[in-house]
Amino acid sequence: MAEAANLRGIKVMVIDDSNTIRRSAEIFLVQAGCQVLLAEDGFDALAKIADHQPDIIFCDIMMPRLDGYQTCALIKKNARFRATPVIMLSSKDGLFDRARGRMVGSDQYLTKPFTKDSLLQAVASFAPQPVQ
Repeated sequence: MAEAANLRGIKVMVIDDSNTIRRSAEIFLVQAGCQVLLAEDGFDALAKIADHQPDIIFCDIMMPRLDGYQTCALIKKNARFRATPVIMLSSKDGLFDRARGRMVGSDQYLTKPFTKDSLLQAVASFAPQPVQ
């Protein structure tokens, strides 16, 4: 699988209050060679982002305390992480939800339940390209 080779070593953060979603994403990403960071909500994620500086962030929308829109907006307001791709995860697939994700600076929108392929394609589309 050509894509998997490109994903080796990429640091991906998955922010979701569902343990099942976090674990599923982690399994798919680790199999593809990614380093995975997990966070259960926006506050947890913001503390870890500063310490670990992920290459790509998946962010659930519906979370307690700090929802995905607020979390994404805070990430994008920080000059150090503004360029980090944030991919919104949601079980809601409406135009309004997608538009709201764009307004807070998200780079892509992935609907749950996601497949292994859709998750890895999203990572591959934002993966830093190796220097030839």
